[in-house]
Parts: sequence; structure tokens; C-alpha cells
Amino acid sequence: MPPAEPLILGWEEWVALPGLALPAIKAKVDTGARTSALHAVFIEPFGPAKSRKVRFGVHPIPRRSDVEITCIAPLVDRREVRSSNGEREERYVIETTLSIGEREWPIEITLTNRHMMTYRMLIGRQALGSHILVDPSASFRQPKLGYRMYPEVGARRTR
Repeated sequence: MPPAEPLILGWEEWVALPGLALPAIKAKVDTGARTSALHAVFIEPFGPAKSRKVRFGVHPIPRRSDVEITCIAPLVDRREVRSSNGEREERYVIETTLSIGEREWPIEITLTNRHMMTYRMLIGRQALGSHILVDPSASFRQPKLGYRMYPEVGARRTR
């Protein structure tokens, strides 16, 4: 079987996390970051030790805390991560499916509060396999999604 054509991303892309019921998130592709990160609030681990999970909220639209999606995912790990400003933070790690354009693949994501950041998600180099090229001079090389995919103001959804 011939190898698939490389997926070319810009430095910012619209992505989906279907396993978390997040149909559209504007993400920054950051090859300088090792791990991917997702904006999360009220992060709560639960369940027995052999099958720990984590419940958390996501405000997928910047400056819109009234739109909140509650997510539940298996807990993979808890790791110390150094942020871009040099601070160390222990974060919960989940694995979920990343969808960009017509392609999907599993990635690990750390959960952290990114409310002050422009992008609700950061895609680090661990999520970028050999099938992906990044064009740092371009934005949105893949199909555009949009925040219209989320419920109206004040609506809540649980996944």
C-alpha cells in the first residue's frame, strides 16, 4: 500500500476532538512544545485506581465562558510540564482522537487552564507524526470549522 500524502498544517488550524464531543477548536500548532494542551476547568479525577477517569469542562470559544462542554476521558497519566514561561505544573494527561480535515489519529493531551491564551488548544510535536508537515507561514491549510457548531449561549452539553 503506498504511503498517504503528507498532511500539511498551518501554524493555526481548526481541529475537532470527536471523543470529547468538541466539534471545533481553533488550535495553535507549536513544534516548540513537546506535549499538546487543552483548556480545561474544574478538572476532577474519579473512579477506581485500575480505571481512573477525569471529568473537566471546556470553554471552546475564547472570551465565552457561557458556552461550556463537560467532558469525561480515561486518565492516562499525571505529568510535570514546563510551560512556555518556564513554570512547572503537574497536569492530568488524557488520550483522545484528534481530527483535522479528513484525517484522525490518537494523541495525548494535557489538561490546563488556558483562559488567558488566544488558543484553547496547543498541538505539540508529539502529536505530529512523520505524516504531517507544518507550513509556519500559513494559517488554516485544512478545512475551516466554526464555533457555530456549539449550542446557543448558556446551553450546556455533557459527553
